[in-house]
Amino acid sequence: MKTTTTLKTDGEEYIKKSECKKNNFCPKGDKSNPFMEIGKCYFIRTVTHYFTGRLIWVGDKEIVLEDACWIADTGRFNEFMKEKTVNESEPFPDKPVIIGRGSIIDMTERALILNV
Repeated sequence: MKTTTTLKTDGEEYIKKSECKKNNFCPKGDKSNPFMEIGKCYFIRTVTHYFTGRLIWVGDKEIVLEDACWIADTGRFNEFMKEKTVNESEPFPDKPVIIGRGSIIDMTERALILNV
């Protein structure tokens, strides 16, 4: 059984990011939105950009991705969603990416895009 040290502040429970990766454990997101599952990889369309990444946190106003990539050009969209093509993408540096939930148009599960 894995044990993780947690910190509770203002009714919220937190763990260190290093613990998340080390124990393959991530806290659950907002229970009022069961469709955004922590640890799953998503393709996200916002009002200005497209992203892929692994969801690591869900808040009331933001979500946070790791291993995120900005998708400049998907190519044929249905082939992109079937993970067959991507014309142009740029990975973010190895840091979390915060996206405002108000800017999200839609999101769906999709494999990560790394080093394309």
